[in-house]
Amino acid sequence: MIKPSLRLVVFCALVITTPGFWLLDFAHQHLDRSVVLGQESSMVWTIDKGTSISRVTRQLYNNKIISHPRVLSIYAKLADRTSIQAGSYRIETSDSARTLLDKFNRGDVILHQITFPEGWSFKQWLAHLAKVEQFAKNANADTATILEAAGLELEHPEGWFFPDTYSYSATDSLSDILHQAHRKMRQILDNAWQDRDVGLPYDSAYEALIMASIIEKETGVASERPEIAGVFVRRLQKHMRLQTDPTVIYGLGDAYTGNIRRKHLRQHTAYNTYMINGLPPTPIAMPSAAAIEAAVHPLSGSSLYFVARGDGSHYFSDSLEEHLQAVRQYQIKRRAQNYQSAPSKKHQSQ
Repeated sequence: MIKPSLRLVVFCALVITTPGFWLLDFAHQHLDRSVVLGQESSMVWTIDKGTSISRVTRQLYNNKIISHPRVLSIYAKLADRTSIQAGSYRIETSDSARTLLDKFNRGDVILHQITFPEGWSFKQWLAHLAKVEQFAKNANADTATILEAAGLELEHPEGWFFPDTYSYSATDSLSDILHQAHRKMRQILDNAWQDRDVGLPYDSAYEALIMASIIEKETGVASERPEIAGVFVRRLQKHMRLQTDPTVIYGLGDAYTGNIRRKHLRQHTAYNTYMINGLPPTPIAMPSAAAIEAAVHPLSGSSLYFVARGDGSHYFSDSLEEHLQAVRQYQIKRRAQNYQSAPSKKHQSQ
């Protein structure tokens, strides 16, 4: 098999030994001639996945952007530069056939970004993806179909996608985004699990992920995460129920209208940690790396309770008596908000 460099040498030799000087000059002229974009200074050109360089050159020619497509195709083959990447490219009047091939080889595609905030649920992810035209159709499918299309073998998708900003091109799919996010979450969780503290009340990395999702939803103050984790870990170790409102909210699903009432705390769902022992069956959101770190490195201490102050932070207590006093101070006086981070004495578990 002739190497690409040798093919070029042979080609040049043939050119030199024939009326070929003219042919070589002709080729260079058309390779370096500026593209034609009409009245526009630039345009977007999309190459679909699996499109060959020959087809791309014909399409460019048919749209009167380049002349003599075979010149570009032959040049690409002789230089072994037929490998092009799918996506949308920006073509500018300063471009030539040669510089277009450079872009296609390098994959200098136009990239867009989509951001998923920490603490969002999978349902919120899909709603966000559905706002992007190229993802809309697949994002509105049922969860099983979405996971199957992405080749992800997950019993439940919640918690398994890392909240971050992801780049995508015009030819990327919803599955591509989910794969990026899932791969990143797996990596962060695996690394955290390998470096976890000893004596934690988790049987698996998945249980640490569940805890991280609860921590993520419990506080908006980043510095509180390890302390929140410490409270929950100590409650699990003492066989106390977690009794955390975010799990109740998640279990209510669409029935949650913005306020937690006493009936909700008594309603049996798999996620009502006022009623069940231990952790809920799945995560309740997509946790941040910081929440995962807090779950595997909880702050040591003696607090077993906390209550929202109303400014996003919490007051931590060691005893039930101290906690109830804090509830009266921070919650009962703010009854209109109808929020309580821990239950009343009647609902305390032993």
